[in-house]
Amino acid sequence: HLSAATVNATYPTRNIQGVIMWGAGGATDTMSRAITPYVEPWLNQEVILTNRSGGAGAISTKYVHHRKPDGYTLLYGAENPQLHGVLGLSDVDYREFYAVNVLARGISVIVAHPDTPWRSLKELMEDVKNRPGEIKMGSTGPGGLPYVVGAMLGTQGEFNIIPVPFDGDGPAITALLGGHVDFLPSGYTATSEHIRAGRLRALAVVNDEEIELLPGIPPLTQDYPAFKKFLPWGPFYGVFIDKDAPDSVKTKLTEAFHQGATDPAFEKFVTDFGAIQMNVSGEEANVFLEKWQSVTTWLLHDAGATKTSPEAFGIERP
Repeated sequence: HLSAATVNATYPTRNIQGVIMWGAGGATDTMSRAITPYVEPWLNQEVILTNRSGGAGAISTKYVHHRKPDGYTLLYGAENPQLHGVLGLSDVDYREFYAVNVLARGISVIVAHPDTPWRSLKELMEDVKNRPGEIKMGSTGPGGLPYVVGAMLGTQGEFNIIPVPFDGDGPAITALLGGHVDFLPSGYTATSEHIRAGRLRALAVVNDEEIELLPGIPPLTQDYPAFKKFLPWGPFYGVFIDKDAPDSVKTKLTEAFHQGATDPAFEKFVTDFGAIQMNVSGEEANVFLEKWQSVTTWLLHDAGATKTSPEAFGIERP
């Protein structure tokens, strides 16, 4: 009979299950399937990926949390669990997990129809002030990227716009291209082709500095330094295991994913995907996860979109 220590020393001795939080073809699925082949050689085992969507990520999060914490079930997830408490979806968030690797964060950009007069975020904000309740913003409902960025913009004083909800990025962009809405905070990946072709105009990138992928597009903080406390912000992708997994398992997985993420082919994938590589784990990842949760839950709470105050979950204001 092998002792636990011996078993851990040889971990993993069999295939690992990787549970993807969202459905096939989405951003989380794409990122998960991209990193895994670069990690498997460092584990000498196959990671069998399955999609288990539902409940905005709550179903897969609970599933992995209730499995044996032996390192044989990984959660490939996005940012959603950090909002589950305040939105009343689940009481399980990433505090119940160990961050094996926060791989990358997506870039958000504020885009407008080229027929609008605005050349900058400042011009848009001034126009909203001058014409309250007249300008239409595409949205995807409370908790979605456009909603959160809209709430961020609303912290700078009167921001009385008409939010028009759509079922995801795709339909919102179609509506913007057709001139049915005036502007939209969106993911870079979904809008990049339209920006390049001049069908959409990028007013600002939701970041605290200019990014290589969008040269010449100013960061939010250029005209509004007060946004600094909310940044860096954006959707993110990572790999997690139950926090009660043995330390030796955490070490092995952390090392394998770190090595996989530094493969030049994966680094190129992240850039082409329109994301900023992070490749952080453990405590460094926790700092990012906590700040993201603090910023987002309080923005949603102040905008009246939460069921429960972040305070109830011990989440401090940013």
